Amino acid sequence: MAVTVRGLRHAARPRRAVLFDKDGTLVRDVPYNVDTALVELSPGAVSALRTLQAAGYRIGICTNQSGVARGYHDEAAVAQMGLYLRDFLALMDINIECYLFCPHLPAGVVDEFATECDCRKPAPGLVRRALASLDADPASSWFVGDILNDVEAGARAGCRTVLIDAGNETEWVPGPWRNPDVIAPNLLAAVDAILAAPLVAR
Repeated sequence: MAVTVRGLRHAARPRRAVLFDKDGTLVRDVPYNVDTALVELSPGAVSALRTLQAAGYRIGICTNQSGVARGYHDEAAVAQMGLYLRDFLALMDINIECYLFCPHLPAGVVDEFATECDCRKPAPGLVRRALASLDADPASSWFVGDILNDVEAGARAGCRTVLIDAGNETEWVPGPWRNPDVIAPNLLAAVDAILAAPLVAR
Protein backbone atom coordinates (compact mmCIF):
# COMPACT_ATOMS: atom_id res chain seq x y z
CA MET A 1 0.00 0.00 0.00
CA ALA A 2 1.29 3.46 -0.87
CA VAL A 3 0.57 6.63 1.01
CA THR A 4 0.87 10.22 -0.07
CA VAL A 5 0.22 12.85 2.59
CA ARG A 6 0.42 16.56 2.06
CA GLY A 7 -0.03 19.40 4.51
CA LEU A 8 1.09 20.04 8.06
CA ARG A 9 -0.83 19.17 11.18
CA HIS A 10 -2.03 22.16 13.13
CA ALA A 11 -3.19 21.68 16.72
CA ALA A 12 -5.79 24.42 16.38
CA ARG A 13 -7.48 22.87 13.36
CA PRO A 14 -10.60 20.79 13.89
CA ARG A 15 -9.70 17.12 13.97
CA ARG A 16 -12.33 16.22 11.37
CA ALA A 17 -11.95 14.64 7.97
CA VAL A 18 -14.07 13.58 5.04
CA LEU A 19 -12.58 10.62 3.21
CA PHE A 20 -13.71 9.68 -0.27
CA ASP A 21 -13.68 6.62 -2.44
CA LYS A 22 -12.16 7.55 -5.79
CA ASP A 23 -13.67 5.67 -8.74
CA GLY A 24 -17.39 6.25 -9.11
CA THR A 25 -17.40 8.80 -6.30
CA LEU A 26 -14.90 11.60 -6.90
CA VAL A 27 -14.19 10.66 -10.51
CA ARG A 28 -16.09 8.90 -13.27
CA ASP A 29 -15.54 5.16 -12.99
CA VAL A 30 -13.21 3.91 -15.73
CA PRO A 31 -12.26 0.37 -14.64
CA TYR A 32 -8.61 -0.06 -13.66
CA ASN A 33 -7.70 3.30 -15.12
CA VAL A 34 -4.24 4.81 -14.58
CA ASP A 35 -4.36 7.13 -17.59
CA THR A 36 -4.68 10.68 -16.29
CA ALA A 37 -6.06 11.78 -19.68
CA LEU A 38 -9.20 9.75 -18.92
CA VAL A 39 -9.86 11.32 -15.52
CA GLU A 40 -13.15 13.17 -15.31
CA LEU A 41 -14.32 14.63 -12.00
CA SER A 42 -17.82 13.73 -10.88
CA PRO A 43 -20.41 16.51 -11.19
CA GLY A 44 -20.15 18.97 -8.33
CA ALA A 45 -16.86 17.55 -7.03
CA VAL A 46 -14.95 20.83 -7.00
CA SER A 47 -17.71 22.76 -5.26
CA ALA A 48 -18.27 19.94 -2.77
CA LEU A 49 -14.59 19.68 -1.84
CA ARG A 50 -14.18 23.44 -1.53
CA THR A 51 -17.21 23.65 0.73
CA LEU A 52 -15.93 20.93 3.03
CA GLN A 53 -12.48 22.45 3.16
CA ALA A 54 -13.93 25.87 4.03
CA ALA A 55 -15.90 24.23 6.85
CA GLY A 56 -12.68 22.90 8.37
CA TYR A 57 -12.69 19.31 7.17
CA ARG A 58 -9.47 17.68 6.06
CA ILE A 59 -9.85 15.72 2.83
CA GLY A 60 -8.46 12.36 1.82
CA ILE A 61 -8.97 9.54 -0.67
CA CYS A 62 -9.09 5.80 0.05
CA THR A 63 -9.39 3.53 -2.97
CA ASN A 64 -9.21 -0.16 -3.87
CA GLN A 65 -6.88 -0.64 -6.83
CA SER A 66 -6.88 -4.35 -7.61
CA GLY A 67 -5.44 -3.68 -11.07
CA VAL A 68 -2.05 -4.09 -9.40
CA ALA A 69 -2.84 -7.61 -8.16
CA ARG A 70 -4.43 -8.43 -11.52
CA GLY A 71 -1.20 -7.51 -13.31
CA TYR A 72 -2.69 -4.64 -15.31
CA HIS A 73 -0.22 -2.08 -13.97
CA ASP A 74 2.18 -1.53 -11.08
CA GLU A 75 1.89 0.39 -7.82
CA ALA A 76 3.84 3.31 -9.24
CA ALA A 77 1.13 3.95 -11.82
CA VAL A 78 -1.54 4.10 -9.11
CA ALA A 79 0.60 6.36 -6.96
CA GLN A 80 1.13 8.65 -9.94
CA MET A 81 -2.62 8.92 -10.34
CA GLY A 82 -2.84 10.11 -6.74
CA LEU A 83 -0.19 12.75 -7.37
CA TYR A 84 -2.04 13.88 -10.46
CA LEU A 85 -5.33 14.26 -8.57
CA ARG A 86 -3.61 16.16 -5.78
CA ASP A 87 -1.90 18.57 -8.19
CA PHE A 88 -4.97 18.97 -10.42
CA LEU A 89 -7.25 19.79 -7.50
CA ALA A 90 -4.63 22.09 -5.98
CA LEU A 91 -5.04 24.30 -9.05
CA MET A 92 -8.60 24.84 -7.78
CA ASP A 93 -7.44 25.56 -4.21
CA ILE A 94 -8.38 22.11 -2.93
CA ASN A 95 -5.89 20.36 -0.67
CA ILE A 96 -6.00 16.56 -0.85
CA GLU A 97 -3.98 15.72 2.23
CA CYS A 98 -4.05 11.95 2.04
CA TYR A 99 -4.23 9.40 -0.79
CA LEU A 100 -4.13 5.73 0.12
CA PHE A 101 -4.78 2.70 -2.01
CA CYS A 102 -5.05 -1.04 -1.58
CA PRO A 103 -3.33 -3.04 -4.36
CA HIS A 104 -4.42 -6.46 -3.08
CA LEU A 105 -6.83 -9.10 -4.37
CA PRO A 106 -6.77 -12.69 -3.06
CA ALA A 107 -7.56 -14.00 -6.56
CA GLY A 108 -4.91 -11.83 -8.20
CA VAL A 109 -2.17 -13.14 -10.49
CA VAL A 110 0.76 -11.19 -8.99
CA ASP A 111 1.91 -13.26 -6.02
CA GLU A 112 3.06 -10.29 -3.95
CA PHE A 113 -0.43 -8.80 -3.99
CA ALA A 114 -2.61 -11.93 -4.26
CA THR A 115 -3.31 -12.01 -0.54
CA GLU A 116 -5.85 -11.32 2.14
CA CYS A 117 -5.30 -7.94 3.76
CA ASP A 118 -6.87 -5.49 6.18
CA CYS A 119 -6.90 -2.63 3.69
CA ARG A 120 -9.15 -3.79 0.86
CA LYS A 121 -12.56 -2.28 1.45
CA PRO A 122 -14.89 -3.38 3.06
CA ALA A 123 -12.09 -4.03 5.56
CA PRO A 124 -11.44 -0.85 7.59
CA GLY A 125 -7.63 -0.77 7.58
CA LEU A 126 -7.22 1.76 4.77
CA VAL A 127 -9.70 4.16 6.36
CA ARG A 128 -8.13 3.81 9.79
CA ARG A 129 -4.70 4.62 8.37
CA ALA A 130 -6.05 7.66 6.56
CA LEU A 131 -7.65 8.96 9.75
CA ALA A 132 -4.41 8.42 11.65
CA SER A 133 -2.36 10.20 8.99
CA LEU A 134 -4.70 13.20 9.21
CA ASP A 135 -4.87 13.08 13.03
CA ALA A 136 -8.65 12.99 12.62
CA ASP A 137 -11.19 11.79 15.15
CA PRO A 138 -13.18 8.93 13.55
CA ALA A 139 -16.44 9.85 15.27
CA SER A 140 -16.14 13.41 13.91
CA SER A 141 -15.29 12.21 10.40
CA TRP A 142 -17.12 10.83 7.40
CA PHE A 143 -16.52 8.32 4.63
CA VAL A 144 -18.22 8.89 1.28
CA GLY A 145 -18.51 6.17 -1.36
CA ASP A 146 -20.71 4.78 -4.10
CA ILE A 147 -21.13 1.16 -2.93
CA LEU A 148 -21.92 -0.55 0.35
CA ASN A 149 -18.37 -1.90 0.67
CA ASP A 150 -17.32 1.75 1.11
CA VAL A 151 -20.02 2.25 3.72
CA GLU A 152 -18.89 -0.84 5.63
CA ALA A 153 -15.23 0.19 5.60
CA GLY A 154 -16.05 3.66 6.90
CA ALA A 155 -18.44 2.41 9.57
CA ARG A 156 -16.02 -0.25 10.82
CA ALA A 157 -13.37 2.46 11.12
CA GLY A 158 -15.72 4.50 13.31
CA CYS A 159 -16.84 7.13 10.79
CA ARG A 160 -20.28 8.26 9.81
CA THR A 161 -20.97 7.33 6.22
CA VAL A 162 -22.59 8.58 3.03
CA LEU A 163 -23.66 6.41 0.11
CA ILE A 164 -23.78 8.22 -3.22
CA ASP A 165 -26.67 6.37 -4.82
CA ALA A 166 -25.73 6.87 -8.46
CA GLY A 167 -26.50 3.34 -9.60
CA ASN A 168 -23.08 1.82 -8.94
CA GLU A 169 -24.27 -0.40 -6.08
CA THR A 170 -26.02 -3.30 -7.78
CA GLU A 171 -25.91 -6.11 -5.21
CA TRP A 172 -27.24 -4.41 -2.04
CA VAL A 173 -25.91 -7.16 0.23
CA PRO A 174 -27.09 -6.26 3.76
CA GLY A 175 -25.03 -6.39 6.91
CA PRO A 176 -24.59 -4.75 10.31
CA TRP A 177 -22.06 -2.20 8.99
CA ARG A 178 -23.76 -1.55 5.66
CA ASN A 179 -26.44 0.97 6.62
CA PRO A 180 -25.25 4.45 5.61
CA ASP A 181 -26.02 7.43 7.82
CA VAL A 182 -26.93 9.35 4.67
CA ILE A 183 -27.98 8.32 1.16
CA ALA A 184 -27.44 11.14 -1.32
CA PRO A 185 -27.93 11.37 -5.09
CA ASN A 186 -24.68 13.27 -5.69
CA LEU A 187 -21.69 14.90 -4.02
CA LEU A 188 -23.32 18.27 -3.46
CA ALA A 189 -26.25 16.69 -1.65
CA ALA A 190 -23.80 14.59 0.37
CA VAL A 191 -21.93 17.68 1.52
CA ASP A 192 -25.16 19.45 2.43
CA ALA A 193 -26.08 16.48 4.62
CA ILE A 194 -22.64 16.36 6.25
CA LEU A 195 -22.72 20.03 7.11
CA ALA A 196 -26.28 19.78 8.44
CA ALA A 197 -25.46 16.84 10.73
CA PRO A 198 -24.80 17.56 14.40
CA LEU A 199 -21.13 17.81 15.23
CA VAL A 200 -19.70 15.14 17.51
CA ALA A 201 -18.04 16.54 20.61
CA ARG A 202 -14.31 15.82 20.69
